[in-house]
Amino acid sequence: MRKTLTIFLLFASLLTGCLPIAPAVIPATSTETSVPPTQTIATTPWWNDSVFYEIFVRSFNDSNGDGIGDFNGITQKLNYLQNLGVTGLWLMPINPSPSYHGYDVTDYYNANPQYGTMDDFKNLLREAHKRGIKIIIDLVINHTSDQHPWFKSAKKDPNSPYRDWYIWSLTDPKYVGPWGERVWHPSPTGYYYGIFESSMPDLNYNNPAVTQEIERVIKFWLTDVGIDGFRMDAIKHLVEEGVKQQNTESTHLWLKNNFYPTYKAANPNALAVGELSGDSINIIARYVQGKQFDLAFNFPLAISFLDAASTGGPFLAIDTLNLSEKVLPDRQYATFLTNHDQNRVMSVLNGDANKAKVAAALLLTSPGTPFIYYGEEIGQQGKKPDEDIRLPMQWSADANAGFTTGRPWRAPFANYQTRPANRRHSSARYSQHWTLCQFTFQRSGSRTRACQFIRYIAQRLFVDARQKFPACWNASTLNAFRRRFKRVIYDQCRWRFLQFQATLRNSTLCDQHLST
Repeated sequence: MRKTLTIFLLFASLLTGCLPIAPAVIPATSTETSVPPTQTIATTPWWNDSVFYEIFVRSFNDSNGDGIGDFNGITQKLNYLQNLGVTGLWLMPINPSPSYHGYDVTDYYNANPQYGTMDDFKNLLREAHKRGIKIIIDLVINHTSDQHPWFKSAKKDPNSPYRDWYIWSLTDPKYVGPWGERVWHPSPTGYYYGIFESSMPDLNYNNPAVTQEIERVIKFWLTDVGIDGFRMDAIKHLVEEGVKQQNTESTHLWLKNNFYPTYKAANPNALAVGELSGDSINIIARYVQGKQFDLAFNFPLAISFLDAASTGGPFLAIDTLNLSEKVLPDRQYATFLTNHDQNRVMSVLNGDANKAKVAAALLLTSPGTPFIYYGEEIGQQGKKPDEDIRLPMQWSADANAGFTTGRPWRAPFANYQTRPANRRHSSARYSQHWTLCQFTFQRSGSRTRACQFIRYIAQRLFVDARQKFPACWNASTLNAFRRRFKRVIYDQCRWRFLQFQATLRNSTLCDQHLST
């Protein structure tokens, strides 16, 4: 039987020219050796064929002119998101909070009134579902706000029933956090632990009452409200073991024994994606392979994508992808370029639109579930402080970037008139995102196929070889590919399969058509 290897994607960063791509087929020999991992998911979860879009509600679209983005504003833009090819939304915190960012919650069972009512949110959810778009929300359970009624009671009265919901010491333990920060904060009734800052006291998961309450919160959002899952903020810090404050065995046990069974019982199809900022791929694997999360953000891969786009050298990306393939053979990880805690892609790449296109191509065609940060598709810029990487979405060249008819909570980026979203049909950057998003849908299930990323040091090439069927993988086929070097090879049999074809010249993406 004739076997065929599918070569999905190739990046050639320093070719002498940007040439049309000629498809070809290399037959495999009958000898099969050195077979790469072929583990696959029996039934592909919905998120493996999704493209997510991260939204800071405050900055996305203001529907009532108060200068603050809201749920109804997102609802108004669902068609834009659907047309882009988005099939999942991640909403940054939507609970009541005293902070503009929302990462210190005062009520886990309500919506931030600045964003609208719970009915407004449920309407957004219904309208998104009508368009085939699922919604996950930030679940911030490592800590609460110091304005949460639980903590206010605990701080005021050592005999409060909520006292043991937090972590207290009569004296200052004096040890510091992972990045040298103060973690024990004084109060009139003792020192309390908060790994991020004094306004964010950590919850005490050694207290079963805390676990029971958080389980109720999880069930409420999944069953009563009907969301599709959670992005788990700062989850590696959840359960402390003395001076060890991240990735503890106690955290793994809590996620495996409490969190995972709770959210899967509430909705077996719910998604939980973990934030493990700064951690290695080996640490990420521990969370996704042990029934703790469905996905975790692959931070090393994000760094490698930006490195490839910035330098034109694919080697770090190839090595990181191959390591991800080895350690995470089911490809259950989330990919991204930057998020709400980092300088925006276009600013990282110094405004170079061609390099940004390269980064987007890497993101949207590699294994894993991609997440786009709002505005990324139009090249929106922003550098820290944090408020300036979370600026209003640039909808038009009108006043306030078309974000609001009132006074915006923060002024849009200075160049918004040159990169508004309403010019998307003539924007090469938007067009490329659209093309790449459509590509992902047409290759349903391909993100979980076994992969091998091939180095061509002399030509500085990056090839993503992905098997179409388990029997297709053949070391002789790969060797033949290396010898003959065809830019894109794909299956020409009767099975229709969409390919993305691209080459790079001096870090410039030359868009090619999609072929079957």
